[in-house]
Amino acid sequence: MKLDILYEDDDLIIVNKPAGLLVIPDRFNSELPSLNKLLETQLNQKVWVAHRLDRDTSGVICFAKNEQAHKYLSNLFMERDINKYYAGLVTGIVMPQEGRIENMLAEHPVIGGKMIVAKKGKTAVTDYKVAEQWPLYALMQFQIHTGRTHQIRVHMQSIGHPLVCDELYGDGKPFYVSQIKRRYKQSEKKEEERPLLSRLALHAYKLEFDKEDGQLISVEAPLPKDMAATVNQLNKWSKQV
Repeated sequence: MKLDILYEDDDLIIVNKPAGLLVIPDRFNSELPSLNKLLETQLNQKVWVAHRLDRDTSGVICFAKNEQAHKYLSNLFMERDINKYYAGLVTGIVMPQEGRIENMLAEHPVIGGKMIVAKKGKTAVTDYKVAEQWPLYALMQFQIHTGRTHQIRVHMQSIGHPLVCDELYGDGKPFYVSQIKRRYKQSEKKEEERPLLSRLALHAYKLEFDKEDGQLISVEAPLPKDMAATVNQLNKWSKQV
């Protein structure tokens, strides 16, 4: 797998992470390929992980190429001196169309790997805005000011609009064209309709920060094909209503 490099210099490298790929190996999937190992193979050098994205989340992610850059980047994320922007598809009509969610998050007391809204949890802040609204779905833009596990996913569930295809916080159902087209006809050549989107509908589309020397780094990644195709179909469908 050849990775899509969005930016590179002597200190860091920023890539467009494919959905379905772990950032680093975990104890449950140690045998699976990971983004950091693939990147090291492609560059033929060691890289340091500065932050992470969920396995099914696609988009912009940054790695350090030396220890000094790693220390600096890690501190940026820790001190929240970095701007992180996401795009996501959610269910329902979102009202109000712009706002801030500040529900605190904690680990689920029983289900491992799941987070919940809790009064005694850790501070989590998400700004959201509706980019496009359709009768059953919405394309959202998010800026997160904290980096809690599953933050956007839990926050959107907490206001009644879970992300599409979210197995932990939504119904986990794939997105099919037949769901939005009233007179959808399956091709006779195809035995079964294929989902247009079958993974968590979340994409890290922009990362922005200042390097140690003051240089502004601002990198964007367009919506991946599966999400872009879904948006295209939603736009077509909404015009027919």
